Amino acid sequence: MTDSPLRLRLNAAALTANWTLLARLGGKAACGAAVKANGYGLGARGVVERLAATGCRDFFVATWAEARALADLDVTLSVLHGVRAEDLADRPRTARPVLASVEQVRRWREAGGGPCDVMVDTGMNRLGISAQNVADGLLDGLAIETLMSHLVSADEAVPLNGRQRDAFAALAGRTSARRMSLANSAGIALGKDYHFDLTRPGIALYGGRQRDAHAGIRQVVTPEAQILQRRRVTAGETIGYNATFTAPHDMEVAILNLGYADGYLRCFSDKGVAHAGGAILPVVGRVSMDLTALCVDAAPDLGEGDWVAMDYALPETAARSGLSQYELLTGLGARFDRVWA
Repeated sequence: MTDSPLRLRLNAAALTANWTLLARLGGKAACGAAVKANGYGLGARGVVERLAATGCRDFFVATWAEARALADLDVTLSVLHGVRAEDLADRPRTARPVLASVEQVRRWREAGGGPCDVMVDTGMNRLGISAQNVADGLLDGLAIETLMSHLVSADEAVPLNGRQRDAFAALAGRTSARRMSLANSAGIALGKDYHFDLTRPGIALYGGRQRDAHAGIRQVVTPEAQILQRRRVTAGETIGYNATFTAPHDMEVAILNLGYADGYLRCFSDKGVAHAGGAILPVVGRVSMDLTALCVDAAPDLGEGDWVAMDYALPETAARSGLSQYELLTGLGARFDRVWA
């Protein structure tokens, strides 16, 4: 805690309830958790500690730096970006690479091998070896824990989902892998044919809803900001950069210690909403780097030093702002204190 004028109010009960719901939707498959990008902006350590206590055993990060930051926790980590030459010298014993190219497989063998995961590309054309590489014996002799692939459009009802599922299912028994894993958050909602042995939810853990089956997912993150100043703006005066907002009448305005440097972006100008008690407080004028203005006519008792909660329900805020639910979370900045409750 740094006594910042910004904080993220994090609902631990909602986080663990979301994981429990996704584990249930995944049927017999084990349920992991993607905690890359600092736990999607919430703080990876806090997320891992709470989910591990709830029963999660498989965690996924992007880089070895992220793995090292969690190395003291008694959990298993998979590093989704594989292994570079620079990563070989300092690898936490609890972390495995997700080998994603022919070169990475060669590098891992030459370094002595050991338990690993492998990503196979079934249509994303991003990371992963090919099915032909598997047929050619590239993975023969490797100690593979989990064979993975990644769905391109699991949040949409498109034929590509089925094609990817079938291509991945065709790899069963063709490697030494102990488990197979395909489904992300939206993929879990596609049904049991997509679950295989292990699911890898991400955005839904943190309150993101992409499919009807996610209706029970609960909001986890609420950004809160402190009021720096309350001021009166008379009718006809403007607020903020480039005078994009003109007061239609005499107004009470609160200036928040919040701006696009914190991830509260300019797209929220004249669109964002905050709450204090039952009062709805609209953003007025352009969001700047460190400051945002609210109309607080509906909250006569709010003043300097008081806190307001920003409306940040992920699906609705994504629709309002034009940002994805992923961007809304991962863009939240370091100046927020992360406060679990």
